[in-house]
Amino acid sequence: MRVLFAGTPETALPCLHALLDSEHEVVGVLTRPDARRGRGRALQPSPVAALARKAGLDVRTPTTLRDPGVGEWVRSLDLGVAVVVAYGRLVPPTLLEVPDHGWLNLHFSLLPSWRGAAPVQRAVLAGEEVTGVSVFRLEEGLDSGPVYARLPEPVGPQDTSGDLLGRLAATGAPLVLDVLRCLAEGTARAQPQDGSRATLAPALTAEEGRIRWAEEASTVARQVRGVTPAPGAYTTFQGRRLLLGSVVPVPPDTVLQPGQLRVSKHEVLVGTGSCAVRLGRVAPAGRSWMDAEDWARGARPPQGSFLGTEPRVEDEAVS
Repeated sequence: MRVLFAGTPETALPCLHALLDSEHEVVGVLTRPDARRGRGRALQPSPVAALARKAGLDVRTPTTLRDPGVGEWVRSLDLGVAVVVAYGRLVPPTLLEVPDHGWLNLHFSLLPSWRGAAPVQRAVLAGEEVTGVSVFRLEEGLDSGPVYARLPEPVGPQDTSGDLLGRLAATGAPLVLDVLRCLAEGTARAQPQDGSRATLAPALTAEEGRIRWAEEASTVARQVRGVTPAPGAYTTFQGRRLLLGSVVPVPPDTVLQPGQLRVSKHEVLVGTGSCAVRLGRVAPAGRSWMDAEDWARGARPPQGSFLGTEPRVEDEAVS
């Protein structure tokens, strides 16, 4: 089958690799334009663009799919299907029916749960014990099209959103191939979603990474996992931002006030609305990641210090 692939970040790569290794023919790739990244802010291609160009594919990076030239190119490809994985652009109605089998989206949730841009992060933040992937056909509504296949995935107690997304990207790739095989054989059957059970997963804001120490320890730990790696968990110390890599609740007999620090030679504890949590890796403003104990030895927080109680300030990026 002739396939158009649309995707941008690393999480789209397993599916593109699977398609390239399959019997299908990838005849074109849509991805986001090159963006400035890193300390030097040099223009760099998206992960999908880099792989596609290395494979010698026809790569297009339009700012919008409503450009008439893009439509002409898509129609010229004589497509059997288009496959979308974290592309980041809306497909206009005029293009949805161009491929014989439409546009298939690999979505990182068990639809209709968590429709939107951040399904994995929202599932972790909500304390879900099971999530998964879905392959559905795009229509004009938000992730509302009929579903061809779903595959559940347990959420581990220590999973960050990044950990979980990596697994879902890997397990979702063969599911896409299974759906394509069924489409080619004429056995694929898409089932409509029950919109009454839908939940929404809007993109996370940076503010959602700010830790609220008055919450219970389990909620704080879940918040850190949910926003890791992006937008990232943070608090403040002496008016400057401190990024948090992980926190682990400690036995309930260790009780501190919310945000209160207790530093010893081998650990750094912070109080929450219930028991304390132990800090893992941290990154002070403008510095690299380090163990919390190493940070405390350098920062030397005075006895009775608190995290997150000072006004937040803008800090330079962490390396």
